[in-house]
Amino acid sequence: MNIREQTEEIERQVLHSRACLSSQSKGRIKKEKEDDLRTCFQRDRDRIIHSKAFRRLKHKTQVFLAPKGDHYRTRLTHTLEVSQIARTLARALRLNEDLTEAIALGHDLGHTPFGHAGEDVLREIYPGGFKHYEQSLRVVDVLERDGQGLNLTYEVRDGIVKHSKGKGAIFSSRDKSETLEGQIVRVSDVIAYVNHDLDDSLRAGVLKRSGIPPEFFRTGETHAKRIDAMVRDVIDNSLSVGLKEVMMSEPMKEITHFLRDFLYKNVYESEASKKEFKKARKILFDLYNYYMEHADEVFKEFTKEPVDGKNRMVCDFIAGMTDRFALIMYEKLFLPQPWLVL
Repeated sequence: MNIREQTEEIERQVLHSRACLSSQSKGRIKKEKEDDLRTCFQRDRDRIIHSKAFRRLKHKTQVFLAPKGDHYRTRLTHTLEVSQIARTLARALRLNEDLTEAIALGHDLGHTPFGHAGEDVLREIYPGGFKHYEQSLRVVDVLERDGQGLNLTYEVRDGIVKHSKGKGAIFSSRDKSETLEGQIVRVSDVIAYVNHDLDDSLRAGVLKRSGIPPEFFRTGETHAKRIDAMVRDVIDNSLSVGLKEVMMSEPMKEITHFLRDFLYKNVYESEASKKEFKKARKILFDLYNYYMEHADEVFKEFTKEPVDGKNRMVCDFIAGMTDRFALIMYEKLFLPQPWLVL
């Protein structure tokens, strides 16, 4: 047996009977020869980490637009925190940690510049609407590797496209991932962001400790204790139902939903945020309209003209921008530039 086959055998012996084994993957869109070192899910993880879209996450908004402070989360650090929480859950539940990690690292590759403000703009302006989780799947299927895509496994792609819940139920049967590993990433995503967005909001002075409802602190007085309490709750309750699904207790679910709604009202959709998001919206609206009229400039970023049409091409281009690149292009295209006088 080669090293990959040895790893697959270890999975069969060690993982839970409901875990998704790499040897039983439904495969890739385009068939490939198996690697002799890494399992299919390990290869997916590595492809995502080495992708351009993953590197761009470091300059994409999580909550605060282009934050100046060194300690605020970006979309990249959010992704890493989700991955850490998800791996902890997967290991404790004896599920496939490699699959879980690959989904977690790829789940936000389709996020726009300026966070959800950018997503709102593209949803409004792009025919047919826009959803960041669908764009994440498009990134790995089509856009990466100069239009060849990453050719990921079915299970990773399923977890990526079904990770998001917005304001909807965290545990929903309608858009539940087919794997328990995908379900882990969905709950890890919300555990990560309700806690770190609260942390960042307190640091930024957007929220004050005294203004946060005391109900939430029943899960713990510190950031670390709250995450620990939520993770332990998911582990205990998932095991209590024989790991038929990944779940939280009703009290913890209520607290998590409560905090998410509180953050939407007081941070994400607050008057202070709306003021800055209006500026971001104008930037992306103007860029979108400009590139629709000057599509030839976008073609320079692609090795060949996309077959999906100009609207799709411009949407992909805008969605792939970082906050910094969007600001640079807006300044270059719409603001007077100083003359170079020799």
